Amino acid sequence: MENNIPKSSIKKTLLKLSVGAIGMFVFAVFLMPPLYYALCDLTGIGGKTAGRYESKDTTIDTTRTVKVQFLTINNGSMPWDFSPRVTEVVVHPGEAKAVTFYAKNRTSKNMVAQAVPNLTPFNATNYFHKTECFCFNQQPLNAWDEIDMPLVFIVDKDIPKSVNTITLSYTLFDITESTNDLTVAQLN
Repeated sequence: MENNIPKSSIKKTLLKLSVGAIGMFVFAVFLMPPLYYALCDLTGIGGKTAGRYESKDTTIDTTRTVKVQFLTINNGSMPWDFSPRVTEVVVHPGEAKAVTFYAKNRTSKNMVAQAVPNLTPFNATNYFHKTECFCFNQQPLNAWDEIDMPLVFIVDKDIPKSVNTITLSYTLFDITESTNDLTVAQLN
């Protein structure tokens, strides 16, 4: 049985498939993350919290309380101990509250970690403000060392009345390999 398809047609098809595959790669790697973050910021879904917050209004709503729960998760390859010092606090909206999280490098090598926050319910993300957070920076830690890491937050007074409990979770990632050698060398 003979193949009657011209070689030029096969080359054109392969070229189209290659360009399509490269286009999908560029979209997935370079265009999709900014679009995802823009969608999360616009809709408040995804539990992504904002960065550092500067409080302008210092009044506290003492007529309400909101329970804030803390959870920690280690990424599968992260060998550190990581936990909140307290698992929950009750705050008045507008009140600044400080808590700490514990981390211990249980390895014989210097490492660098990054904590990624997530907040539920999603409609609370615009009302939970961090004024200080260990998640704003990478956390270098020498072998076998331990640290208390601070979090200072304010639950906004305008939080919907239906939100009585907020859960803030952090996932801790090992980013030692992706940081520059200078960060790890500073630990030595």
